[in-house]
Amino acid sequence: MSPARRHLRLAVAALLTAALLLSAAVPAARAHLETEHEEEFSYIPGDEHGPGHWGSIKAEWAACGTGRMQSPIDLSHERVSLVRSLGYLHHSYRPAEASIVNRGHDIMVRFEGDAGSLVINGTAYYLKQLHWHSPAEHTVDGRRHDMELHLVHESAANKAAVIAVLYEVGRHDDAFLRHLEPFIRRIADVRDREERVGMVDPRRARGSASVYYRYMGSLTAPPCTEGVIWTIVKRVHALHWPLFVHFVHMHHSSFDQRYSCIIDTHLHCWLVGRITII
Repeated sequence: MSPARRHLRLAVAALLTAALLLSAAVPAARAHLETEHEEEFSYIPGDEHGPGHWGSIKAEWAACGTGRMQSPIDLSHERVSLVRSLGYLHHSYRPAEASIVNRGHDIMVRFEGDAGSLVINGTAYYLKQLHWHSPAEHTVDGRRHDMELHLVHESAANKAAVIAVLYEVGRHDDAFLRHLEPFIRRIADVRDREERVGMVDPRRARGSASVYYRYMGSLTAPPCTEGVIWTIVKRVHALHWPLFVHFVHMHHSSFDQRYSCIIDTHLHCWLVGRITII
């Protein structure tokens, strides 16, 4: 065999080996994301599958019970830094094809194309999906806002970074949510229903801000994987009352199950489940 052919065969063998190693790593990468099977756990405090028992349901969910860097937390916690030097963050978001899904506990926009990325400490994190929780998961000095948006990113090494935006009911409307409202109405009453949305511009979701809360935490649902970089925008966004009411009513079944609430005339709620407040 000639030296040239021998080198070619060695190169092909090396490529095949690399491909096998990459395929073997894919299941571990998927394990980093929040589970899509909510029937395996619940958000009801005291339930046998509730937050207090997540860590014992599956071995791979052990961090939910034993983790030391769990989320959500109150943003006055000592783990959190208020950062003013992040500027507008280094991101390159772009419009991409997307679909919207009613997951029961939240509403998610899943990007099917390249929606761009965010760079943190020199590492690129690619935007995969965004979703809303009502009421908010994080608190600020014990106060819980009306809604919270999560923009979920993943790096090539399968590490997660989440940008969060807090909402409070006000007189101004949120243009991004208003654009999606017709699609939200279509999936409102059918859990696991998915609708194609077309092109969605994630730049409209995050808005502009230059002051952030930053801490290292975890996914907020099983498997509660730690090492997630959380960046929460300090400036609270306004959400028009009629749209908020529609959003809450859309969530009413999971809303009642997930939270034990004291509801006043503005539908503020206080979580008594998975939250760390100092």
